[in-house]
Amino acid sequence: MSRNEINQATIVGRVGKDPELRYFESGTNLATFSLAVNRPTKNKETDWFDIKIWGRPAEIAGEYVRKGSLIGITGQIDFESWTSKEGELQVKPVISATELRLLGSKADNAAFQNN
Repeated sequence: MSRNEINQATIVGRVGKDPELRYFESGTNLATFSLAVNRPTKNKETDWFDIKIWGRPAEIAGEYVRKGSLIGITGQIDFESWTSKEGELQVKPVISATELRLLGSKADNAAFQNN
């Protein structure tokens, strides 16, 4: 297997806002949210990732994940593109998550949300 055949990302961070959960006529569902990941640098830079997750993990995100929750996700990096009002092609990376891990305790998440 060559390096070009692997597209997998695993990140751990805090949720930027409550997940938005959508249901489709096909019976499937989608949760979308952003995830803040702090870089281990002395400037403590934060990277933001847009996350999409489908199916049962989306239901779990909708039920248990809230702004400030510490979570881990694994998925692949996709790119969404659209044309702006000015007619320019816009592209952004999105992580299509396949796994969701709830990290931290309820007390930890509650303390973070109250700050």
